[in-house]
Amino acid sequence: MSTSNLAEEHVKPAVRWGIGHALPRAVLRLAARRGDLQGRITVEASTGADLTGLFDEIRARGPLAATKVGHTTTRHEVVKAVLGNDAFITARPRFGAGVLGKLAAWSATNVMHPVQPPSLLAVEPPSHTRYRKLVTRVFTARAVEQLRVRTQQITDELLDDLDPTNPVDLIEAYCGLLPVTVISEILGVPPEERATVLALGGAAAPSLDLGLSWRVFRDVEAGLTTFDAWLTRHLDALRANPGDNLFSRLITAREDGVGLTERELKATAGLVLAAGFETTVNLLGNGIALLTRHPEQLALLRSKPELWANAVDEVLRFDPPVLLTGRMCAQDTTVAGIPVRRGQIVTTVLAGANRDPSVFSDPGTFDVTRPNARDHVSFGAGRHYCLGAQLARMEGEIGLRTIFDRFPGLRLAAGARRRPTRILRGFERLPAQLS
Repeated sequence: MSTSNLAEEHVKPAVRWGIGHALPRAVLRLAARRGDLQGRITVEASTGADLTGLFDEIRARGPLAATKVGHTTTRHEVVKAVLGNDAFITARPRFGAGVLGKLAAWSATNVMHPVQPPSLLAVEPPSHTRYRKLVTRVFTARAVEQLRVRTQQITDELLDDLDPTNPVDLIEAYCGLLPVTVISEILGVPPEERATVLALGGAAAPSLDLGLSWRVFRDVEAGLTTFDAWLTRHLDALRANPGDNLFSRLITAREDGVGLTERELKATAGLVLAAGFETTVNLLGNGIALLTRHPEQLALLRSKPELWANAVDEVLRFDPPVLLTGRMCAQDTTVAGIPVRRGQIVTTVLAGANRDPSVFSDPGTFDVTRPNARDHVSFGAGRHYCLGAQLARMEGEIGLRTIFDRFPGLRLAAGARRRPTRILRGFERLPAQLS
């Protein structure tokens, strides 16, 4: 390899990190110091602080509170209106034709990324319509329900491996292993390769977040590169010997004789791995923490196990796995009577909308019997509504119910630590004593 190629190999990742993470993080910190609401919510989220007061402050500023780059909202009806409005598209960094734009183009990589095209998270109609229609035909509610028995078996096997006499970090030993094993089933991963997928899932999951450190960014890129190479081999194997799994069905799915391209298949697998892994880890961890801290709610579930499905939605409402999502205005429009100009960003704070008192009575109370818990917006809304919502609910219900059935004396130990992430919300460590 030539000296210039070696230089590019080392410099390009640094440029990608600088433009995609270091620069936004610095801008947000500066904005936060100046009181900007967008800056404050993303910076304060990384500290693990309770953001309820900030949610209320944003809501009090009106339907759309002004920020340095556009607007933000924690009002439930406005969040749904923005996410369902065709005038808004998924927000991705756009650097124009200046120096930053040229650097971004020069340093770009061809490796699949869960939040870059052709990921479903990042494409818009008409491509999104065709793409999602094919994926939805495979990831049906019925197909997910057929995974229920296997998910219960996986859960039981994981809990069998835990020694109830020893302290355990539930994130490492349970909350992370359950979703990645289910994802392996969906992707048709042979048992002997599941350790590889677990490692790749752990490496790729932070790719959904903003403001990554250089060390985490390098781990993410290495994980995505390895996953891309593994996927090439795995797709070839499934085409030669398709199995009884959702990914094999997706490979053969056709609409008017046309299926997904190789890149679209890889992007879908990457999205399933990254989004399905991290968000479900957070759902399980947040749910365990909430139920151990609200023993009266856990007692209700034990006396009325039919409430478990509703309890999962209340966990999703009260402490959602994702804090916020952004949309860019693609054409001048009006939302809740307020003009929004083309190019402006609207940050919809999902966790804030879930605490909107106009929709949820006493929103700061965790209540597994809440009649409208399912009205939360933790899975988004509109055309980008989470494809894995049904799967997440099913895993959450089985994963939470079973661990508390198996270990009724479970209690948290000292040392729990929230993730220092800005968009993803969950625990990095959750030490517990099982009995």
